[in-house]
Amino acid sequence: MMPAPSPVGTAPARSPLRRNDASDARPRSTPDGQVRRIVLAGEAIDYRVVRAKRSSIGMNVGLAGLTVRASRWVSIREIESTLAQHSEWILRQLAWWQERRRDVLPQAWKTGAPILYQGRELALALRPAHRKEIAADLLNLTVLHPSPHDEESIAAFVVHWLKDEALRLALPLVEATAARITDSPPSVALSNARSEWGSCNRNGEIRLSWRLVHLPPRLAHYVVAHEVAHLVELNHSPRFWALVETLFPGHAAARRALQDWTALLE
Repeated sequence: MMPAPSPVGTAPARSPLRRNDASDARPRSTPDGQVRRIVLAGEAIDYRVVRAKRSSIGMNVGLAGLTVRASRWVSIREIESTLAQHSEWILRQLAWWQERRRDVLPQAWKTGAPILYQGRELALALRPAHRKEIAADLLNLTVLHPSPHDEESIAAFVVHWLKDEALRLALPLVEATAARITDSPPSVALSNARSEWGSCNRNGEIRLSWRLVHLPPRLAHYVVAHEVAHLVELNHSPRFWALVETLFPGHAAARRALQDWTALLE
């Protein structure tokens, strides 16, 4: 398994939860739990409370913010007392994630919007055309589409293309890397996993996150080598890492570099 490297874990919330002021601090309910606000070291922080069966108060920090898990018997006063005790750690981890925030897909699907492709930030260029087509060059991701002003259609078309590209780019890497250690090529499929870049099971089936298409090619290659190594060593033993190094020399540096791209999975 190629987990997303993170020193603190990831929160399941789907919207940014950091605020610069303490206004509108009323709790509000969402499908993922109750969102509340607390002031830590002078900074207003939104956090999500998820009630779960557990004996302690758990805290996770991810790109989306702070999530707290606690039994329904634990009071908000107890939760916020715990948060205050760990305020330095919470603020440090929130800052760590904010530094790694990347807008990989446009917030508005319009010409000029940034989009990340193979580690490069390109500008979206929308052009009217009868036939749908996408091409990437050094500066632009040019999209030909019958309805260039229909943002929903453009978004669906581009994301579908990105997934196709992810598989097109990954398959030759998997085949070439696997051929070095096995005579049986593995089956490969894309996943929408939010917690790992890839996985490999006992049946020799490799799943890769389609978001690999956003990574620089060298880091995507490392993820592939990591999963291919699991075809032989389904563990993270010293033998496994030695095999990864054989398949991808300098893997340790790539593994560290991948930390800066973890937020892509959020």
